[in-house]
Amino acid sequence: MRSFLRVLLYGLCAVLLCRCANPLPDPASGAEPRRKVRISSETGLLTYRESRRVIQQLDARGQAGDFLARHLQVEEAVTDAPLVVGNEVRLFGDGPSTYRAMEEAIGAARRFIHLESYIFEDDRIGNLVAEMLIAKRAQGVAVAVMVDDIGTLSVPPDLFDRMRQAGVQVVFFNPVNPLKSRGNWSINERSHRKILVVDGEVAFVGGINLSDVYASRPVAGSARAHEAEGRQDAPWRDTHISIRGPAVPDVERVFLEGWRSQGGPPLGDIDFLPQQPKRGPHVVRILVNRPGSTDNHAIYLTLLSAINSSQRSVHITMAYFVPDPGFIAALADAARRGVDVTLLLPGFSDFSIVLHAGRSHYEELLEAGVKIYERKDVLLHAKTAVVDGVWSTAGSSNLDWRSFTLNHEINAVILGADFGSQMEALFERDRQASVPVALEQWKKRPLSDRLKEFMSRLLERWL
Repeated sequence: MRSFLRVLLYGLCAVLLCRCANPLPDPASGAEPRRKVRISSETGLLTYRESRRVIQQLDARGQAGDFLARHLQVEEAVTDAPLVVGNEVRLFGDGPSTYRAMEEAIGAARRFIHLESYIFEDDRIGNLVAEMLIAKRAQGVAVAVMVDDIGTLSVPPDLFDRMRQAGVQVVFFNPVNPLKSRGNWSINERSHRKILVVDGEVAFVGGINLSDVYASRPVAGSARAHEAEGRQDAPWRDTHISIRGPAVPDVERVFLEGWRSQGGPPLGDIDFLPQQPKRGPHVVRILVNRPGSTDNHAIYLTLLSAINSSQRSVHITMAYFVPDPGFIAALADAARRGVDVTLLLPGFSDFSIVLHAGRSHYEELLEAGVKIYERKDVLLHAKTAVVDGVWSTAGSSNLDWRSFTLNHEINAVILGADFGSQMEALFERDRQASVPVALEQWKKRPLSDRLKEFMSRLLERWL
């Protein structure tokens, strides 16, 4: 209880120090709380109601049974980000496999390496990556690194100084000290993105930071599985992807825009956006959140529309689950119309106030028929969803107010049954290792838990 109260106090301080979170679009009315949303055909932003109109038109044309065609058309309508065909997408379900693939890509770099991470720790993984970047710079490869200043606040400056001295360009996103900022300063806007682009040929996005906490592979069903709950040394379970093909320049553009927004130094006379040949069968769309811009709600609206257009299944794995009323309604409505809506959520967290805020919504969801599982043997940090087995997303964005309104995030949407089946297999492995939450049992939870949920719910817009 003491640790929870400390976190609660921290949250209250954050509320006093930071500006109010930007309200999300109202999915029922097309308006944001207290102010109107500008709906523009140029940006392609549609409200929940407008996406329903697209779905109804598809149904009228007799396309309701064609899951992929349905999602392709809804996806096309809900955002202006292009659908890009011809990509090879690889799925990574843990830190070790992700780091191996990243190390291989960095080792093969010939022209440039652009890396962005919310966290870049001064530990074994962080130093391994730093030394690889330094070595590639010595070989003449242009290397640029952008890290979030809050995410790396506890990291000794020696790590980044060492890279700078070797010729690696390093930028801190929104420094806590405004005098150090070279861009548009806002302490409450954080870059939560995890991006690696090498030579414009391969891009990585997902939820995995550079830290030793991801270095061990989670093993489901171990004898000590449930003893891991709450342990500081419990393994972390996260998801990352790599992309090769024509969608890679879309990821690189996100890095370049972020670099320019922070007043980063010139990156050199290099073509960072070379056209890429088709490498595989996957259709990919890169979505971003840019606080203060017209497309700030692209990830939110796209995921909401995918849930709204679902016919068979909605399977979500989410590290931080603090949904707004629109998401609660979308999940509940889908479950009531017979869609298999299943949420895989953490059984413990590195930020307990978020955990309890999310749990405050369980009863309403369970009563609507949504299935909820909690994974207690690992710290679940993944941010993924797969809808109808054909619409998938993985990236840095959580399902909470901060990710959808204040953080700079990046997600990839992948359309197709092949990748969808891989996502479903990963989801099922997590589900088998998780504990179901039963409605009747949940109603009997202790009063102390209900109090934590109530207090956390008060702060959910700032979490």
